[in-house]
Amino acid sequence: MRNGQAKRPGIFQRIGESIGNNVIVRSIFRTGGLPVNWNRRQRMMGVLNNVFLHLHPVRLPKHAVKVKYTWCMGGLSFFTFLVLTITGILLMFYYRPTAEHAYMDMVDIGEQVPLGIMREIHRWGAHLMVLSVWLHMFRVFMTGSYKPPREFNWVVGVILLTLTLLLSFTGYLLPWDQLAIWAITVGTNMGRASPFLGYEGPGATLMQIGDVKLVHPAADAAFVLKAGRFVGEATLLRFYVLHCIGLPFIIMIFMAVHFWRVRKDGGISGPT
Repeated sequence: MRNGQAKRPGIFQRIGESIGNNVIVRSIFRTGGLPVNWNRRQRMMGVLNNVFLHLHPVRLPKHAVKVKYTWCMGGLSFFTFLVLTITGILLMFYYRPTAEHAYMDMVDIGEQVPLGIMREIHRWGAHLMVLSVWLHMFRVFMTGSYKPPREFNWVVGVILLTLTLLLSFTGYLLPWDQLAIWAITVGTNMGRASPFLGYEGPGATLMQIGDVKLVHPAADAAFVLKAGRFVGEATLLRFYVLHCIGLPFIIMIFMAVHFWRVRKDGGISGPT
């Protein structure tokens, strides 16, 4: 204030007020104005009334924004999943899941297709996602964040870790080269020794009704994974559908539950 007159608002403040009073902005932020100009009550009401802002809690504990405590591995895992989703959709335009075309399509993506580097981004992003999810679980364990009342979310996190490994496993076959075929052959053959589900595994003899065996070489975990006795075109198609549709859909559901439980449990737990 100078000479008894109030100080005029600056140009940026006037622009902010102009944008905040816009009909479209007010339809999104019903509390009024832009979030940067809100007081504490407006921020709380804005979060409660907006589906996008509702994903974040109104207040965060100080330790929740410290990189040395959280390592940002949870956020990095989610960001990597988004990158993999975008690059995966782009790759689907140029890839045909057939024994005749799969390998050459992968070669053409790297050599002929514009922005063919997206396959390398997808491949290295998959490695990064597996690493970041492992480190996230390790950080949660070392800081005791799995303890009550967060034990349910710990189980959800273990399920997400398993789904991440399965997502990487199913994508390994899609290049359809010798390395992929024999790696998946070894991996799926391990299903024969799985308890109760593999015909060579423990408990397989118990899985029968009278003289009818429920688990046998043509109906066990390995056969279901390979869609046959050997890794072939049916296996490629099955892994393609699981990798592109089935597993990502399940992961998104569990991610939503995971984020919701983080908020309901009071945010990221403090140091123990």
